[in-house]
Amino acid sequence: MKNVTKVLLITVFSSILLLAGCNDYLNINDDPNNPTSAPALGLLTNATFETSQNTYRIGSTTSYYVQYLASPNTGSALDTQEPLSFGNDWFNLYDVLTDLSDLELLAEEQGATQLLGIAKILKAYNLALLVDSWGDVPYSDAFFVQTLNPSYNDQSELYGTIFTLLEDGIQQLQQQNSTINAGNEDFIYGGDSSKWIQLGYMLQARYLNHLSKQSSYEPAAVLSAIENGFASNEDDAQVTYYDSQVNPWASVAIANAGLILGGWISEQTVEHLDGTTYGVEDPRISFLISPNEDGNFVGVENGAGRGNAPESGAFSVLSTDNYYAARTAPLVIASYAEQKFIEAEAALSTNPAQPARAYQAYLDGIEAHMDKLGVDTVEKDAYLNDPAVAVGSAALTIDDIMREKYVALFLHPETWVDARRYNYSYANMTIPANLNQDLGGEFIRRLGYPDSETQRNGQNVPDVNLTDRLFWDQ
Repeated sequence: MKNVTKVLLITVFSSILLLAGCNDYLNINDDPNNPTSAPALGLLTNATFETSQNTYRIGSTTSYYVQYLASPNTGSALDTQEPLSFGNDWFNLYDVLTDLSDLELLAEEQGATQLLGIAKILKAYNLALLVDSWGDVPYSDAFFVQTLNPSYNDQSELYGTIFTLLEDGIQQLQQQNSTINAGNEDFIYGGDSSKWIQLGYMLQARYLNHLSKQSSYEPAAVLSAIENGFASNEDDAQVTYYDSQVNPWASVAIANAGLILGGWISEQTVEHLDGTTYGVEDPRISFLISPNEDGNFVGVENGAGRGNAPESGAFSVLSTDNYYAARTAPLVIASYAEQKFIEAEAALSTNPAQPARAYQAYLDGIEAHMDKLGVDTVEKDAYLNDPAVAVGSAALTIDDIMREKYVALFLHPETWVDARRYNYSYANMTIPANLNQDLGGEFIRRLGYPDSETQRNGQNVPDVNLTDRLFWDQ
């Protein structure tokens, strides 16, 4: 898929879409009942690209909450988990969801079953980003009804919608009678329906596994979905960036090098990887983060800042030499490695447990991630055989699985879901310095609603606190 045409398409279709359709579900100057103003493939191009951008946008916040990143400045609002608006993230998620709703209508009218299936799977993913961040959100009234005051749907019911979207998307993709093929306008899979079906099942497993604290949790259903999910790293859902459209994490690294500070690494992540916490140095450390100017990996304490250290050079940061922050790095939406850790958790949770399957999936997840990064075989084998990692099936615990999944999902917003399900129980993860006092010494559990919502739709916005748990976190 590496071609200049795609870069041009992003620019062209982004311009088209700015002028067409109801891109803002609250914009009453558009006609939300006339979705034919933007071509179906243009909507698909924009939606696949912007879905990866939404993954970054949410991850750029949650990476501070799970202590991948830390601010160099004392008392930074992200580090200390202060209430913030996040209005741009909210708008961008609804922007994509509105385009996808338009695409669904166009695809149905034109018999484009492949595009319809893709739209439903992407809609499920973006809706899940919303729900997992804010809980109750507008949905039923959000796209094709002219209203300034959309009602909010219950978060647990929206999870039902997410599963329905995934099921319907898979069914549409299985029909193989589409009048339109996505082709290269699909930035994720290049129009490969079989890959989209696998992603649909993988996301089923992910969101079913989110329910691990609920009485309704069915690990067998998670494992059943996985049987039809990803088979290798080749199936990863990701968007690859190009020199003229750099990976957004690369933009952070480039800006930091220009002293617009960002992308500094938390001491939690450094100590997770350098042997301090677990007694074994993870060879992925040099793929994920960069050493300081002295060649050492040094992290920043969340909330405390860099102290009297200079603006750059004393601490580890993201750089364009790292895997995820390279200019042309892929931005991963869902991976085979993640699926393996989901499998390990579900297998360990079955009744009776399946420890042998759980342990093999745990090892496979580590290996898959190391292979994706390009870790040397000798270093990979040494790590996998270290007693701190090779614990054996009888001794494997959820702590082992979550420790390794934390590394494999570096910078991904899914880790914040894991952190809340896991009650932030990562080894040595401590409350940030200068924590927002309103949290009462607890980690943040949800985002507050944007100012745009409370100002324009206040009568419908739920009254919440940042420590209120989402339905799957109770």
